[in-house]
Amino acid sequence: MDKIRRPSHAGSWYTDNPKELAEELDGWLRAAGLPKSSDVRGVIAPHAGYSYSGRAAAYAFGNIDPSNITRVFLLGPSHHYYTPKCALSKATVYKTPIGDLPIDQEVNEELKATGKFEMMDLRVDEAEHSMEMHLPYLAKVFQGYAVKIVPILVGALSAENEAVFGRLLAKYVDDPTNFFSVSSDFCHWGSRFNYTHYDKKHGAIHKSIEALDKMGMDIIETGDPDAFKNYLLETDNTICGRHPISVFLHMLKNSSTKVKIRFLRYEQSSQCKSTRDSSVSYASAAAKVDA
Repeated sequence: MDKIRRPSHAGSWYTDNPKELAEELDGWLRAAGLPKSSDVRGVIAPHAGYSYSGRAAAYAFGNIDPSNITRVFLLGPSHHYYTPKCALSKATVYKTPIGDLPIDQEVNEELKATGKFEMMDLRVDEAEHSMEMHLPYLAKVFQGYAVKIVPILVGALSAENEAVFGRLLAKYVDDPTNFFSVSSDFCHWGSRFNYTHYDKKHGAIHKSIEALDKMGMDIIETGDPDAFKNYLLETDNTICGRHPISVFLHMLKNSSTKVKIRFLRYEQSSQCKSTRDSSVSYASAAAKVDA
């Protein structure tokens, strides 16, 4: 019996009309105009409602060559449920309006057997949007290909635990049939997010936010998890997927395959000009085998 995770955010965060959704994603992927490369082994992409971040996300998912990939690991932050660990899904299939993605039970069991993961309740799974917002893009890009997913909800990990999970998952990077979809938005700015860092030397507030985000993006591109950790401690930048990104950096650091992250797109939901404004930033990156 399949245990189904429903697309709980379809109809609100993105359209639940299969035809409209497929056309929308196709349009964004075409507009991004990126060449598909079998060297692209992972992405960092946003997870806001598609009207906000759908276009930016295409710059991550548009790089994927689906022909050799059989498994996608999803790493998403937890917005509503507290855990100091990572959690695996109890579902057997994740549904989307444009096709279903089965969970790789074999790898799920393998990870479960390490004793490091907890199992998340279906209710927790369906309440979380960070991985769900990647699913329609994955369903679209892998249409006609047999692909399975391994969703991993990344909790509020300590720096030590980020390294532990990174080392544990690193071996999967060395298998070229595996792919990694890391979910994160960037700066959440404004009093409603309790974050109003503003360095006037950059000019307008939105320029200061951009400089702050780009500093973080540059550090992520170096692949150094410790430098990223220090950046977060110094700036408090409200990057909601900081734990999944850190785990991913530790994975790449500990794998034999050399993979380099490069950011391809940066957008903001709106341009903040006064302290009454608020915005969320979206950045898309591809992680590519570094020959």
